Amino acid sequence: MGQGSGEDFAEFAAVRAGHMYRSACLLTAGDTHLAEDLVQEALGRIYLRWGRVSRVENPAGYAQTVLTRTFLAHRRRFSSRERARDSFPELAVTGADHAGDDPSLRLTLLDALARLPAKDRAVVVLRYWEDRSIHETADALNTSSAAVRTRCVRALARLRELLGEDLAEYARS
Repeated sequence: MGQGSGEDFAEFAAVRAGHMYRSACLLTAGDTHLAEDLVQEALGRIYLRWGRVSRVENPAGYAQTVLTRTFLAHRRRFSSRERARDSFPELAVTGADHAGDDPSLRLTLLDALARLPAKDRAVVVLRYWEDRSIHETADALNTSSAAVRTRCVRALARLRELLGEDLAEYARS
């Protein structure tokens, strides 16, 4: 790998890492340590293929796909080691984040996301946080568009059930 491509990757990683971290925090339902690990692993995978990745039409979209697949692979590998917690770690808030957000609402939403199955959570994050189309989400998850639609309906219904009264408060924010 030439000098220029390493510098290109470093610039790409510096620009995308924050967004990937926020997405990873949502995927992991607030586990900031795991989110950092997932971002590092995803960036490592991208670095190994940077020669090809840098030539794709949307490297940022590719990076989000790698992050999501890394998360799902981690869930499959380590699901038996999962431990329930009664509290969430503190989330780092940067100037780019929503500094005025209600922390209790954020925790409520993260708790609701944590109660979704991993694939449903991934669909919600990709469709509504990443604002991807059904087709793009299906490609990222390596599944059919019909499966994405089904998961969206099921995940949103479950979130509405979990959030109950908090849903109206979230919609006003």
